[in-house]
Amino acid sequence: MNFSKIFILRPVGTLLISFALTLLGILSFYLMPVAPMPKIDTPTIMVQGSLAGASPETMAATVATPLERALGQIAGITEMTSTSGQGSTSVIVQFDLDKDIDSAAREVQAAINAARSLLPSSMKTLPTYRKANPSDAPIVILSLTSSRFNRGQLYDLASSKL
Repeated sequence: MNFSKIFILRPVGTLLISFALTLLGILSFYLMPVAPMPKIDTPTIMVQGSLAGASPETMAATVATPLERALGQIAGITEMTSTSGQGSTSVIVQFDLDKDIDSAAREVQAAINAARSLLPSSMKTLPTYRKANPSDAPIVILSLTSSRFNRGQLYDLASSKL
């Protein structure tokens, strides 16, 4: 017997089944828990180093490169980004989602210590690290200026109107 023949011979039953499935779908849609922005804590650590008066090229060659090599030995890194500027360098290390941020921080500290001998001797302090959450970054940044209002009035205006 043909499967579709059952539904062709019983149109009322087919209509009732279709109606029940439609109601079930609508009910499931409204009962489904969905967050507009899912909360994902990406294990991310930012390493910063500074060398007074060094050019961005010098920072990239003498500070960022040894740090990147040492940090690259850590298992579970998904992305590493470095930025060098006048007298400072920043390396952002992003780990797998299942990596514990505290163990990653210990491994980053060990990598910084391992790179100590490769860093310039003129660096006064070792590079520092801090845990970061990329989802905490602001979406919009506003700046207000006025010739009529002082800073306090601008703050009040922004907090009450914006």
